[in-house]
Amino acid sequence: MRESDLDFVLEIERSSFSTPWSRTSFRNLLGRNDAHLWVALTDGEIVGYVVVWHVLREAELGNLAVARSRRRLGLGQRLLDWALAEAGGRGAERVFLEVRESNETAHRLYERRGFRPVGRRRRYYRAPVEDARVMCLELVGLE
Repeated sequence: MRESDLDFVLEIERSSFSTPWSRTSFRNLLGRNDAHLWVALTDGEIVGYVVVWHVLREAELGNLAVARSRRRLGLGQRLLDWALAEAGGRGAERVFLEVRESNETAHRLYERRGFRPVGRRRRYYRAPVEDARVMCLELVGLE
């Protein structure tokens, strides 16, 4: 992802989340050495993105979104697989994420890739207020 991609990324972000990240949030992440942001392109058009950051031997999947018109085509799985491979290649032994308790589609995606629930963050999300399920994938020993 580049700063010049942010108009398209923010369009997807706003249509995907009730409390979307700001341009400043993305811009700040683009400037961090421990954060990695990728976009997915189809016919030259940005149709999704994923954000991961690293702390020591752990990574966190901060955000993953796909344009509404491109959902249910496997793009989310491909973005997730790319991010996991990149995290492992950068030395991460495990990857964490938070997901809305009610987001069953995301739960299924993450569980199919081996993520397991490890905790809960009460009232983590706003608009509407909702708990987050914390999930973790152990990368060590995966092939």
